[in-house]
Amino acid sequence: MIFPIGDTQVKGGHKPLFTYTFIVLNILIFALQVSQPGNLICEFAVMPENIKNGTHLYTLLTSLFMHGSYMHIIGNLLFLWVFADNIEAVIGNFRFVLFYLGGGVVASLAHIYLGTPAADTLPCCMPCDGCDGPAMCAGFIPSLGASGAISAVMGAYILLFPSSKIKVLVLIFFTSIYVSAWVFLGLWFVQQLFAGIGSTSALAQQAESGVAWWAHIGGFVFGVAVAWIYKNKRGLNPVIHRDEDRNYL
Repeated sequence: MIFPIGDTQVKGGHKPLFTYTFIVLNILIFALQVSQPGNLICEFAVMPENIKNGTHLYTLLTSLFMHGSYMHIIGNLLFLWVFADNIEAVIGNFRFVLFYLGGGVVASLAHIYLGTPAADTLPCCMPCDGCDGPAMCAGFIPSLGASGAISAVMGAYILLFPSSKIKVLVLIFFTSIYVSAWVFLGLWFVQQLFAGIGSTSALAQQAESGVAWWAHIGGFVFGVAVAWIYKNKRGLNPVIHRDEDRNYL
């Protein structure tokens, strides 16, 4: 397994106030989840069928700050910490908030409409009803996590900082290497795309894996699209430090 642990930093720009705010907020909400297991997920996570029926729309936002396990939140916040500060530095604090939340909503919608069946025809066990009946149908499996919004950040990053160097921890060899952002993020997206396409022919497998592949794909595409529009509109050409001020663990 490999994990990003640092990147080349932009020179100047806006302070990453909301990057750090989102990190702290996710940690606090997860701590609250741990103290009240199940209750918050039932109320604030996305249930695809609810969104399709036009109810509980607020969960498109609240679910972005919830996580299912310690590894889930640690992985997400690591990616957020590495990639988000450069994006916020360039587009500004307020725009970053809108971009992050918008990316998360689009990612959730991609999961709902591309990653779950059009309709569940079998009886479904509603997880929040405490039922002991049939297995849960895909449309009623709670979806939560910041990964869709973070995928949008990564999509913007590959367009705005393709030559930035990402420091990657390779666990199997207990070492780290430097990889261009377009290589690391490009390979990441290809992996998500293949997994997402595979999941459409076997939605039960997606349910077992617990990964909303299409949320990652949708968020990433949203990030690329928004960054492309922003870059072309403003003629953006971020200045990169290549030999100093690296944000590494």
